[in-house]
This record gives sequence, C-alpha cells and structure tokens, in this order.
Amino acid sequence: MKRRAFLQSSTATAASLITGWSGAGPALAGGKQTTQVMTVTGEVPADKLGKMLPHEHILVDFVGADQVSPSRYDADEAFKVMLPYVKQVKDAGCEAIAECTPAYLGRDPKLLLRLSKATGMKFLTNTGYYGAQQGKFLPKHAFDESADQLAKRWIAEWKVGIDDTGIRPGFIKIGVDAGPLTNVNRKLVQAAARCHLKTGLTIAGHTGDGKAALEQIDALKMEGVSPSAWVWVHAQNERNSELHIRIARAGAWVEFDGIGPTSINRHVGLVQSMRDADLLNHVLVSHDAGWYSVGEPRGGKVRDFDTVFTRFVPALLKTGFSDDEMKQLVIINPAKAFAIRRTRA
Repeated sequence: MKRRAFLQSSTATAASLITGWSGAGPALAGGKQTTQVMTVTGEVPADKLGKMLPHEHILVDFVGADQVSPSRYDADEAFKVMLPYVKQVKDAGCEAIAECTPAYLGRDPKLLLRLSKATGMKFLTNTGYYGAQQGKFLPKHAFDESADQLAKRWIAEWKVGIDDTGIRPGFIKIGVDAGPLTNVNRKLVQAAARCHLKTGLTIAGHTGDGKAALEQIDALKMEGVSPSAWVWVHAQNERNSELHIRIARAGAWVEFDGIGPTSINRHVGLVQSMRDADLLNHVLVSHDAGWYSVGEPRGGKVRDFDTVFTRFVPALLKTGFSDDEMKQLVIINPAKAFAIRRTRA
C-alpha cells in the first residue's frame, strides 16, 4: 500500500490511523511459517503476532527480592486497575505486548493470562533475573550459584512453566548496571546465553550504558550466541548514537523504549538516525510504561501504553517515513526479535 493510499483509507484520528493499518509480517523462514512466539496462552506463529510493543509493564514491586511476594497486593484490584489501559492500547491497534517485569520484581503470569483472556491481547512473560541497581532484585542464590545452575532454573521454566502456572516464558529478561560489568552481572549474561542455546528464547537486556552493551555482546559471542539473539533495552539512555549504530551493525536489536508525550521528538530523531544508517530493520520501539506499582494506593499513577500508536507513528509519517517502514517497526521487527530460534555466533 502506498503512503497516500494508506492515509486516504484512514480516518482522521491518529488512533484509527493505526487501527486501520492492516497486514501481517512476512513469513520468517523460507517463505513458510515455521517460527513461533510463546505467549501466556501458548504458541503463536510469529507472522500472526501483529502490532507489538516489545517493552511494557503491567505490575511491578520495587520492595526488593528479600521481601517481594504476591501477598503484598490484591490481584483482583490490579486486574481492575490495568484492564482499561490494556483495552485502550488494544483499541489503538496494538495486538501483542512483551511484559518485562522479571522474577523477584513482581512478575505475575496469572495476571497477564487473565488480562489476555479479557481483552484478546497477546502477552509474553519472561524468565531470567534482574541484576541492575546493585543486585537489589536478585535472590540470594543468584550470587551463590554458577551460570549453569541459573540457566538450569530458567530452562526449567521454559520446559514446565513458571511456578505452578504452566505458563511458559516468551523471552529471557536480564538486567545489568552501567559498565564495566560486575561479576554477578556477567554471570547473568552467561546464564542467559546458555538458556538461549537450549530454548531459542530471545534475551532482552536492561542495560545501564553503551559500555555495558558492548560487554554483553562480547560475553554472548564468547558463549557462542549471535548478537541477533539480544535486545539492547533502554538504548535511548546512551547519548552516543554511534554506539547504537555499531551495535546494530553487529546484529543486535536496538530498543528505544522511553517513548512518551514529552519525548516524541527525541525518539523520532533516534529512529531517523538508524534509518539514515540503513539499520531500521534492527530497531524496536516501546514506552516502558504502565504500571501498577505495589505498595501505592490503587497502584499509583499508571502511564498509558498507547502513545506509540496515537502520536509517535503519526509523527514519523509526518517526517516522511513510509507505511512499509511503519510496518517494519511495529510488526516485522518485533516478530523477528521474539521468534523462538537458536542463533549461534
């Protein structure tokens, strides 16, 4: 579809502009659909995932790994609070969300399953551990166990499901501080690499800065894992755009996930720079929004999930991006990034 035809076929509002945007991503393997994405309701063909947000949160609990527990919040209340936000972004055109709250930070796959059934939204949950913020959200055994032992725990969640839910993770979420990597953060990267080689799950790495991103790439290669299996989460926080280009050229995914009403212009510039370098096919965009915050009345102030669809994509179109480029950003790239496949260096 040409841009003019696309715009003429859309209604006046930005939300309906995106809702009316049809077309699945291409088959991802030799013209036949063989790759899958794991959602909380089961496997979905990657080319049926639809428009996706690769980094959002439904619920988080920042109390720390030594105190976090489902008993700290009312799951019914969290469901009621978050349901309108999920419906809102679904109405704006979104069809899938990677929910990035890791274990020991409030991960709740049952809540995601409930919201999925109520709205039709495809949710991905995760395995892995979050080592950023000096390990506040790591369980004690993460410091004591080897990378192989940690990987074994995460592989078990892939095989049999998370806790007693039977719900399987759709990706590996880790977190590291700014570089140089600490010993425990490097161990998390190694464990994630070994888990990937057994499961095919993509690694999404919360990353403190570009130095830590480069070190993760090197650590993955040493484990025999291709950078294409790794997502640089929060890449917008690194002000040196040359590192975005360098890491994308290495094959990794560069995720600009701080999109909100006040950051649209900056994120338009970030995406433009990647397109100018012919690297749009390595870019992911999202908000890092939500979320029901445990410990605050009714979850505190929740941020909308729909700015990508209602304001950011229209802003890109106004600067000359094409419909095909929008499809690349919102449909094709996330489908490729989260497709289950083992990638060796």
